[in-house]
Amino acid sequence: MSLNTSSNVFLDSVPSNSNRFQVNIINESHDSSAAVSDSTDPPHYEETSFGDETPNRLRISFRPGNRECYDNFLQNGETAKTDASFHAYDSHTNTYYLQTFGHNTVDAVPKIEYYRNTGSVSGPKVSRPSLLEIHEQLAKNVTVAPGSADRVANGDGMPGEEQAENKEEDTAGVVKFGWVKGVLVRCMLNIWGVMLFIRLSWIVGEAGIGLGVLIILLSTMVTSITGLSTSAIATNGFVRGGGAYYLISRSLGPEFGGSIGLIFAFANAVAVAMYVVGFAETVVDLLKESDSMMVDQTNDIRIIGSITVVILLGISVAGMEWEAKAQVILLIILLIAIANFFIGTVIPSNNEKKSKGFFNYQASIFAENFGPSFTKGEGFFSVFAIFFPAATGILAGANISGDLEDPQDAIPRGTMLAIFITTVAYIGVAICVASCVVRDATGSVNDTIVSGMNCNGSAACGLGYDFSRCRYEPCQYGLMNNFQVMSMVSGFGPLITAGIFSATLSSALASLVSAPKVFQALCKDNIFKGLQFFAKGYGKNNEPLRGYFLTFLIAMAFILIAELNVIAPIISNFFLASYALINFSCFHASYAKSPGWRPAYGIYNMWVSLFGAVLCCAVMFVINWWAAVITYVIELSLYIYVTYKKPDVNWGSSTQALSYVSALDNALELTTVEDHVKNFRPQCIVLTGGPMTRPALLDITHAFTKNSGLCICCEVFVGPRKLCVKEMNSGMAKKQAWLIKNKIKAFYAAVAADCFRDGVRSLLQASGLGRMKPNTLVIGYKKNWRKAPLTEIENYVGIIHDAFDFEIGVVIVRISQGFDISQVLQVQDELEKLEQERLALEATIKDNECAEGSGGIRGLFKKAGKLNITKPTPKKDSSINSVQSMHVGEFNQKLVEASAQFKRKQGKGTIDVWWLFDDGGLTLLIPYILTLRKKWKDCKLRIYVGGKINRIEEEKLAWKVFEEMIEPYRLHESCKDLTTAEKLKRETPWKITDVELETVKEKSYRQVRLNELLQEHSRAANLIVLSLPVARKGSISDLLYLAWLEILTKNLPPVLLVRGNHKNVLTFYS
Repeated sequence: MSLNTSSNVFLDSVPSNSNRFQVNIINESHDSSAAVSDSTDPPHYEETSFGDETPNRLRISFRPGNRECYDNFLQNGETAKTDASFHAYDSHTNTYYLQTFGHNTVDAVPKIEYYRNTGSVSGPKVSRPSLLEIHEQLAKNVTVAPGSADRVANGDGMPGEEQAENKEEDTAGVVKFGWVKGVLVRCMLNIWGVMLFIRLSWIVGEAGIGLGVLIILLSTMVTSITGLSTSAIATNGFVRGGGAYYLISRSLGPEFGGSIGLIFAFANAVAVAMYVVGFAETVVDLLKESDSMMVDQTNDIRIIGSITVVILLGISVAGMEWEAKAQVILLIILLIAIANFFIGTVIPSNNEKKSKGFFNYQASIFAENFGPSFTKGEGFFSVFAIFFPAATGILAGANISGDLEDPQDAIPRGTMLAIFITTVAYIGVAICVASCVVRDATGSVNDTIVSGMNCNGSAACGLGYDFSRCRYEPCQYGLMNNFQVMSMVSGFGPLITAGIFSATLSSALASLVSAPKVFQALCKDNIFKGLQFFAKGYGKNNEPLRGYFLTFLIAMAFILIAELNVIAPIISNFFLASYALINFSCFHASYAKSPGWRPAYGIYNMWVSLFGAVLCCAVMFVINWWAAVITYVIELSLYIYVTYKKPDVNWGSSTQALSYVSALDNALELTTVEDHVKNFRPQCIVLTGGPMTRPALLDITHAFTKNSGLCICCEVFVGPRKLCVKEMNSGMAKKQAWLIKNKIKAFYAAVAADCFRDGVRSLLQASGLGRMKPNTLVIGYKKNWRKAPLTEIENYVGIIHDAFDFEIGVVIVRISQGFDISQVLQVQDELEKLEQERLALEATIKDNECAEGSGGIRGLFKKAGKLNITKPTPKKDSSINSVQSMHVGEFNQKLVEASAQFKRKQGKGTIDVWWLFDDGGLTLLIPYILTLRKKWKDCKLRIYVGGKINRIEEEKLAWKVFEEMIEPYRLHESCKDLTTAEKLKRETPWKITDVELETVKEKSYRQVRLNELLQEHSRAANLIVLSLPVARKGSISDLLYLAWLEILTKNLPPVLLVRGNHKNVLTFYS
């Protein structure tokens, strides 16, 4: 074997990295030199990544000095160059082939384009040759059209087929970010907020260094677990735009995704206002210090906030590239500000700073500030609640997943590194500031120690300052009192202000970009129908401009309200709710054990993810219990709404996977428990054919199986196996979808067989699973038996015998008009097609009439064209009307009405049960179940049982009717000589002999007499349930048996002929 470097192996080239799969491409070689070379030098394998979406997919590495060995490869024993000009068909036979291992084959090599979704933005989807094309005999002398070889090579099917080709999007000019600029920078900027510069010193002053670091680590634990879960989900497959919404919806389904996506987008929009107001407050404080107020504090915040958000909107609308540049600039400013703080801690303090509590690094201050010193009303959890929002922002990179070059690589790497760097920075700043600054200071340079004064262990006292009066009156400086401690400590105070500006503006900008992106993804999925307007994108990057302006309006509204203290806890809880669901998504996908769950990022654990989800929910209540309650109420309301609307999407969620696992476990558990008579329920196979063709038969069966038993609609395709299988496979999904659309709780099953009876026999034996196996066969009465071919009669009666052989009960349903409405459906389809043609023709005529010519020869041609089009229209319309009127006249209105009779509410009436033979109780159980249904609950049960036999006389009219019915099928051998009689028996064994008729004469009398009694007592019943007579095999001919059923049920309301399998289905024991 030698290495195949042909670019035709994958028919396109390779990724820039390989992070999930290593694919080794080889081809056979007949070259001995190549074989020798392989044995002496280990091969270099080519690698490609199924996770990478770049057009170049195949990286080829050559061994030093041996490149010539790879320049050619063998095809059919001849040397062929490794360019794309190879012939995909054999020139001798003129039949198309692909070349794999140098041999002719239609079989396609593995290729990522086969696995794309239709309409994929990352590349075109192509179809591999179907199993039918590979399995069936290859057609000879296939002419290859130009370009057809390429289409076969691409897996689009057989040459000559007209298929719509998916064209790859023009990606020129699209801005895509790597993991640094796209994720790391955004997450760091979003996590580092104003909390770092303004409130962290207060937090470490209240909680002390020990508990302060614990608070930071506890917050980091929540975000780290969420980051690990996010990384696992992001590397489980291609990630599109939508961030947290996309990850949650594709894992847990549209119900969870839709509910959290809406509130997450709203939270990001309001977060813009929060960050902008934080920036505006800082600016207003500076204006106040310089006595430069414009109006008053509140209105100045509104003015500055409005101007700021307009500028941020302009940066966002300008494009992601400009926004990314702005983020990098803001990060540089932020890093300079942090570095400025650390530099300031080692610059010797002056007397002014010492009076404000800053003494550089001192062991005594570290020891004093290590333990907590909570003020009145504060505690560990209250301080934690204030700090935790500073640790959020880890989804800033994931939220623009659609703009990342490789989301599967960028999201895990950038997010986890950002969490680590920001955590180290938080801990470093907390420890440093608490090692340099005391908790309370007066700010007066005169508060120095007087000789002989007792310090009482105070660190400041030991360093020459007396701040003891801070115990009795409020002070303005120190960790506990001054929010500008970092400005004081830093080497250059204005840089800290610049850092605050950078932190607020970067967070606002990230939220302003995140909200529209998430909202656009939500709207594209059309989960909330009214929001489709915001799904449209503009430009190469598909920018959600409408979403930007909506976010701008929401942010502006909350800026103008200027009351964010109430809404802030709710926003924090919205973010936490999304974190909780991401963790739960990771746990749920792992717990469901779906084969589709195979993340490349393996550093996660399902139970840790579950712990993270619980932890997020707990933190929600720690931060603010009423905000947590509001968040849960909103999310639950949206979840119920989406569940009720049932969006038409299928993303292969873990909810579906878990439903399957649960169903499988329950089915297996059922097999361990023996059946009990109290739990018996009818589980039916209904021979409806296509479910829509015999709706009445399905409706009556569904009436006593809905929510209580199994119902399988079965169809048998009879004919040539190839055609039958093709027709069967093409209609399976459509017919099951019809059942779902009509809210019928049933399954559809079909088989292809040589004859109808063989197909039904297969269904009776193989249908069901474990304990959920059919125990009752439901069929319609064969109304046309007197005109039907003999084989149909034999099959019909034969399946009844087969059901009894398999100990399966039988229900035969008869209604006056019959069940099959397939002809009506066919006519309706034809009328619909004609109507569509008429509408299309009218639209064409209208378009041509509206098209204005420019006069002259062009106008003349226009008029002529108009005449050519409009002349035939009256004929077309008249033909449509004539066809329609003709078919409407053929509609059997009674048949249509009869097909819907069991859909209607039955009203007050009776269900008459003629329980003539004890079959185990099925004859009694089915009508009882019917009376539990809403449509039948007003009907009363009347039960008739057999009594004294009243023999009828032969001369009675009913008996004569029966004799006339069977007359064409009698042999009358007693009237013929023995030789003739024997000959007739051999030629027509299906006919009713005189001996047989005389033998079962009493039974025949019984059927006739029963019909008389039914006419007398049950003619007005809504439904008759009657014991089905059993024909003994070999004794009762098929025609005589059908004659019994005919005379028994003639001229009656709907009848259910029921015969159980003679095993108890009823009990009077509790």
